[in-house]
Amino acid sequence: MKAVRFHEYGDPSVLRYEDVEQPVPGPGEVRLRVAASAFNPVDDGIRGGYLQGPFPVTLPHIPGIDFAGTVDALGDHVDNVAVGDEVIGFLPMVVDGAAAEYAIAPAEILAPAPTSIPLQDAAALPMVGLTAWQALFDDAGLTAGQRVLINGAGGAVGGYAVQLAKRAGAHVIATASPRSRERVRSAGADEVIDHTTNSVTDAVTEPVDVLLNLAPIAPEELVVLGALVGHAGVVVNTVPTIPAPADEKRGVRAVGVFVRSDADQLAHLMAMVDRGELRVDVAERVPLAELPAVHAKAAAGALSGKVIVLPASA
Repeated sequence: MKAVRFHEYGDPSVLRYEDVEQPVPGPGEVRLRVAASAFNPVDDGIRGGYLQGPFPVTLPHIPGIDFAGTVDALGDHVDNVAVGDEVIGFLPMVVDGAAAEYAIAPAEILAPAPTSIPLQDAAALPMVGLTAWQALFDDAGLTAGQRVLINGAGGAVGGYAVQLAKRAGAHVIATASPRSRERVRSAGADEVIDHTTNSVTDAVTEPVDVLLNLAPIAPEELVVLGALVGHAGVVVNTVPTIPAPADEKRGVRAVGVFVRSDADQLAHLMAMVDRGELRVDVAERVPLAELPAVHAKAAAGALSGKVIVLPASA
C-alpha cells in the first residue's frame, strides 16, 4: 500500500510518500480501508520530535490520528463491527496512523460514520470534536444560561466549541481574526471580538462563567483573560505549553485539557451531525502524496481551517 512515513524526526522534508507493507489486524483490532485522514497540529509536533516525551513513537512512523474509513478485515475477538461498516475514530497517538491506504485501529475506539455527509469529510471531526466536547462539558461543566468566552474560536476546535456551547444554551463570546469572523458567527457565536484590533478585556464587559482558551498565547495573556472569569468559574486551557491560571480567592478553578478517545462521545457527535445539529467544516481536501506540503504550510502558519487527506484509492 501507499503511505506517508518519517524515518527520522525533523522538518516536513522528512516525510516520504512510499510503499509500505499492508498491515494485519491483531486481536481486538480491525483493518480499515482509509477514506481520509486529517491533519492536526499535534502531527507536526510528533514529526518534529518535540513530543517524544508524551508520545514516543517507533520509527519509521505513519502520522494521522483522525480517520474515516471502511472496515476491511477483523482480528480475533472483534464483535462490535463487521467488514463493510463505515466508521470513524481517533487513534492512540503513539501507534501508526491513518496517512495511508490502509490502517489498523483498536475496535473499541470506533464509532459509526455519519450518513448525512461524505465519509471522507467525517475524518475532520474526531480529535477536534472530542476536544471541544470534553473541554466544555467534562472539564468546564457548562450548562444552559452560562456565559462562555472562547479564545481562538477561529480554529478547528473553536468551530465545534462554538456550536456545542450555543446548542447547550450558553451565551457564547468568541475571539476571531477577520478571516474567520463570519465562520465563527455562522457557527452560533452571540458576540465575536476581533482580537487583532480590539482589547478582549475591554470588549467583555461582564464576567464569564467559563473561559476556554484554544490559542497559543503568552502565559501572562492567559492570566489577564482569566481575570474575566467570575466567582466560582473555570479556566479551561487546551494548549499544553501554557499553565491554566486558577484563582483560589475567587473560587476560580483551572483545568488543562488532555483529549482522550471516547467512542460513545464520538457516536453522540456523529448523531448530532446526522440530525443537522452540528456542522462539519472542511477547508481543503488534498491527496495523500501532498501531505508533506500540508505539514510545511502548518509550520509556516499558513494553514487555515481543517485539512483532510485522501489516499489515491479512496
